[in-house]
Amino acid sequence: MKYECVCGYVYDPAQGEPDSGVAPGTAWKDVPGDFECPLCGAGKNAFTAA
Repeated sequence: MKYECVCGYVYDPAQGEPDSGVAPGTAWKDVPGDFECPLCGAGKNAFTAA
């Protein structure tokens, strides 16, 4: 399942977010709590299931 930030950025577990230290294949529940959107800097709580 993908998760979308309020700014429109979509976190795709298959791709991860390597620039933020999140490896491809990382499920959303396993993304660190201090993860921030790479586009707007919003926290993990700003994301909803997409």
